[in-house]
Amino acid sequence: MNERIGKISNWLKENHVDMALVSSTPNVFYLSNFLCHPHERLLALFVFPDQEPFLVCPEMEILRARSAGWQGNIISFDDVENPWQKISNELAKRGLTENVVVAIEKEQLTYHRLEALQSIITVSQIQSVDETLNQMRLIKDEKEIQALREAARFADVAIQLGIDSLCLGCTELEVLAHIELGLKKQGIREMSFSTMVLFGENAALPHGEPGSRALKEGDLVLFDLGVIVDGYCSDITRTVAFQHVNEQQKKIYETVLKAQQSAVEACRPEVRMGEIDRIPRSIISEAGYGEYFPHRIGHGLGISVHEFPSIIETDDSRLEPGMVFTIEPGIYVPEIAGVRIEDDILITEEGCEILTQFPKELLIVR
Repeated sequence: MNERIGKISNWLKENHVDMALVSSTPNVFYLSNFLCHPHERLLALFVFPDQEPFLVCPEMEILRARSAGWQGNIISFDDVENPWQKISNELAKRGLTENVVVAIEKEQLTYHRLEALQSIITVSQIQSVDETLNQMRLIKDEKEIQALREAARFADVAIQLGIDSLCLGCTELEVLAHIELGLKKQGIREMSFSTMVLFGENAALPHGEPGSRALKEGDLVLFDLGVIVDGYCSDITRTVAFQHVNEQQKKIYETVLKAQQSAVEACRPEVRMGEIDRIPRSIISEAGYGEYFPHRIGHGLGISVHEFPSIIETDDSRLEPGMVFTIEPGIYVPEIAGVRIEDDILITEEGCEILTQFPKELLIVR
């Protein structure tokens, strides 16, 4: 039993819970080092307070699970078998059939799978294991940090690939394709999320979708992207100007840059998390753009591109060494301009380390 599963076992014991069912791909990976996207098939890890855990996965994935280092019991199934019947037999061996107290990922487990679990055992009480897993994943170890650093390095590479492909008349999707092809040539298999390349008025849509919009002189270009390295994500946003920039665009950009840099400078241990949101929001509001900054300042980053915590003004929890999250203020004025600047931040004992290093001063691409 590895250290992470041991922590879950101890939590179960302390809280008088009979077992935990963990079935989300990120949390199974975090606890077992086995990264698997099983589509509609069941992937699950069953953890107990005083007994060895077991992994449930499709039969076709057994070799990959072993290669990832899983040495414990595996309950496998093919496409014509019912995995829950096999799970029932395994739980019965452990004396877990009646009046079972179960911890689940309440934010992740589907109702269908909860019904399947309740069809094989009598559940007397359901508790949430989400908070415990969130707190464990909040503080990254050195191996995780190295993966996040490498993912951030490739995010920087991706921004340069995008800038290098800008030319009059090119489309958002053409630039996107150039970025992702260039990354694949360097060994990157997967992006953290759907890459965003947005021109002009489209950049004023915080979660716009790239399309056939052609690049024009005077457009702002917003890149929001990330890559996955060894199971860990990066997330970067940069905004550049094409050919020239007007005074309003320049003011918006300089306001976002000041807000972003001020938030990063405040990142150090023991600072209240809400303060990291309040500082840049105040700067943007004082410049007259408060209504055009509609989202939180950032989010946790790790196995998932959006994970705990959500950095909002009302959060009184404190920053701790080992936390990794984004700082990403933005101003989005419909039909006029959209600017967002985002970095990945690691809290250290002394302050913080900015993992994404691509320059942030306003760049005018000629």
